[in-house]
Amino acid sequence: MPLDAVAYRPYSDPDDFIREVTDLIWVDRSISFIRQNYEEDAVVHGAYGTTTTCDAVVESTLARISALPDRAGQAEDIVWEQRGDDGFLSSHLLIWGDLPTRRHSRTIANCHYRRGRMVQEWIVRDSLAEALERGADLDELARARAFTGYSGSWTRPAPVDPIVFGDSGARPDDHRSEVERVLEMIERVWNQRDLQKVESYFDRDLTLMTVGNRLIIRPEGYRRALLGFLESFPGGRFEVRDIQTNYDVRYAGLRVAVTWKFVGDYTGKPAYGAVTGRPVDVLGISQFTFHGGALVKEVRIWDDIALRAQIAGMRGDEPLGAELPLKTRDERKRNQNE
Repeated sequence: MPLDAVAYRPYSDPDDFIREVTDLIWVDRSISFIRQNYEEDAVVHGAYGTTTTCDAVVESTLARISALPDRAGQAEDIVWEQRGDDGFLSSHLLIWGDLPTRRHSRTIANCHYRRGRMVQEWIVRDSLAEALERGADLDELARARAFTGYSGSWTRPAPVDPIVFGDSGARPDDHRSEVERVLEMIERVWNQRDLQKVESYFDRDLTLMTVGNRLIIRPEGYRRALLGFLESFPGGRFEVRDIQTNYDVRYAGLRVAVTWKFVGDYTGKPAYGAVTGRPVDVLGISQFTFHGGALVKEVRIWDDIALRAQIAGMRGDEPLGAELPLKTRDERKRNQNE
C-alpha cells in the first residue's frame, strides 16, 4: 500500500519533510514548532536515558541551542522507510558546523512519525568530537551530567527477527538480501569477533566515519576501530533493534540504517577510568552504504561522553562542582600536601 500523503504534508515526501522540519526548529529557531511536530507523550530515547513528554524535548532543544548558538546543521543522509499507510521511520544523519570556525560533528536521529507527528525517537550525538574540539576534560564532562536510564521499548528484549518487526513495529520486506548481509556481518564480525571476515562483507576501499570525527579506511583500519571499542567491554554484544532501507541516487544509492544496543560489562581496558565490572547500555546507530553488492561505507555514532557518564555514575564518581563537607575538603587538602 502506498504511503498516504498525510504522513508528510505539507511537504513533497518524507525526505523533504525531515529536512524542512529540522531546519525550522534548529536553524530558524522556531522551538515552539516542536509542540506541533511531537505528540504530547512522545518517547525519546537519548544517550542519557528516555524522556516521555513534549516538554522535555522543548527544554533540551532550548538548552542545546543556547549552549551552541553558532552551530548550524544540514542533512547528510536521510534513510526513510514506510511504517504502515500513514507513517514512516527516518534515519537522519546531520552534520553540524560551527560557523565561525571549521569545527564540526555529526548526529543521527531516527524518528518514527505517524500522520505527521513524532511518536518515538532514538537520537545519538558525537559529543566526543565536540569535546575534543574544545579541549574539554572528558571526565569532568561525564561527571557534570547524570545518566537517568531507559524505559519503554529500550528495556524490552531485542526483536526476534528485526527484518520483519523492530522496535518501531512491522517493516516492509525491502532489499532483503542487503539487509541480511548487514545483519550477518554484525553477528559474524561484531559479535563473534571474526575480524578476518571484514573483507568478506566490505569493499577493500571502505570508509568508516565514527565518534571523535574519526575517518577510518581499509579493512585493517575497520578491524582496529572495532577492537578499540571492544577492548574495554570484551564480553559485550550488539543487539539489532531496528532497520530501515532506502535507495536514492542523491545519497549514492542503497543505504541500510541499523539501530543497535550494545550491552557489556566494563571489565577490560580502563579506557573510561577504573573498571566497574558492571554492564553498560549503549544506544548506537549505523548507516551502511552499498555499491556493487558490497558495503563501501559505514557511519557509526554513539555518545561517548554519555557512556563515560554512565560508568562514572556506577562508580559513584563525585559530580562536577559538588559541595563537599568541610571535613572532607580539609582531608583532601592534607592528602595533597603529604
